Amino acid sequence: MSAPTTDQLPVVVIGAGPVGLAAAAHLVERGLEPLVLEAGPGAGTAVREWAHVRLFSPWAEVTDPAAEKLLAPTGWVRPDGDSYPTGGDWAEHYLQPLADVLGDKVRYGVTVTGVARAGRDRIVDADREEQPFTVRVENVDGTEERITARAVIDASGTWSTPSPMGADGLPAIGERKAADRVSYRVPDLRDSAVRARYAGRRTAVVGSGASAFTALALLADLAKDEPGTHAVWILRRGITGSTYGGGEADQLPARGALGLRAKAAVEDGHASAVTGFRVQAVEKDGDRLVLVADDGRRLDPVDEVVVLTGLRPDLSFLSEVRLGLDERLQAPTALAPLIDPNVHSCGTVYPHGVNELSHPEQDFYLVGMKSYGRAPTFLAMTGYEQVRSMAAALAGDREAAERVELTLPETGVCGGAGLYDEPEAAKSSGGCCSTPTTVQIGIGAPAATSGGC
Repeated sequence: MSAPTTDQLPVVVIGAGPVGLAAAAHLVERGLEPLVLEAGPGAGTAVREWAHVRLFSPWAEVTDPAAEKLLAPTGWVRPDGDSYPTGGDWAEHYLQPLADVLGDKVRYGVTVTGVARAGRDRIVDADREEQPFTVRVENVDGTEERITARAVIDASGTWSTPSPMGADGLPAIGERKAADRVSYRVPDLRDSAVRARYAGRRTAVVGSGASAFTALALLADLAKDEPGTHAVWILRRGITGSTYGGGEADQLPARGALGLRAKAAVEDGHASAVTGFRVQAVEKDGDRLVLVADDGRRLDPVDEVVVLTGLRPDLSFLSEVRLGLDERLQAPTALAPLIDPNVHSCGTVYPHGVNELSHPEQDFYLVGMKSYGRAPTFLAMTGYEQVRSMAAALAGDREAAERVELTLPETGVCGGAGLYDEPEAAKSSGGCCSTPTTVQIGIGAPAATSGGC
């Protein structure tokens, strides 16, 4: 029996999150065979880790049209389009049902450890584009295998690689040794064990984005019930008029409201702000931690540290693929100018597709939050448009691939509460984001994974 031609091979999609599953749905719609590889035990594994966070985007903006078509024959009905799901709602009522419809096109417990051209390392030019991809994986039982693919779409996100505490982008000295007292996620204070960890204690919150705002707001609420609870907010810069966002004038209403809650936490005495503090080291003081700045300043001891300084892409398993990445953002070279956080917010980024996401390695794409590299905000709607374009390009429909089929609101994007206890507040504002408070893909607080602007 002859070996399959490249066109008969599957398109490997790395990650069964919102954008990865949408990619599979668009590939199916185009008559192409996807194979989704997910390291976790179910769909939306990363999303489930911030299940307590409410997205900034309503249901109408976090479901993909091609995915809805696949789901419709099963009797699936999208929840109220104007309501805002939590990460848990998103995974349970949309992502897992979609993965179930895709059936054996989704494999769980499979970690991708390498991607390359078959028989070619990154140096070799000869017949490179004629060779299929080889994707090396490790299964949950420890066995390894190679999967041959006609193309690879990496939608693995950035959730697994949070940025460290150090102001220079490196872990602070002693940060790793203090790992038992350091968290890189917004705490879920509904969990009794997590609540006990922070109740009545001093917690340093490092970061200045929506995720940090969320943590400050939650800890302030905890302080009202648990005396002695206090947050120490560590800012690398000083406090200016824009530190807390735009407030009521913010074009992202929920972000503005969240910033005002963080401001209230400071003004009410539940949090104290320490400005111009660039963490260089973490020292132990008995059972507590002391943060040390690069200018020699030392903070009073704290019991816990919550680091919310952003996320970054894991490129380690792509060392044999020829990527074209911006040297600052680690995003595709053509995309980087469109998403530079010094210039753009999630409401001003132009919709983009195959042209902006192509690399020197033909038929290899980074999509979703990972395509943004270290840029902090990402919309689920943007990711769905990305993979629609990718699928069209792989099907040979270049005209459709280059056509923009998404219109983003010019203002008021990314509405929503961002906190799990304010669904009604979310309904009163607009939205289009889809990531959590520490991941940033359109959700609620940080720049959230699938959500937060």
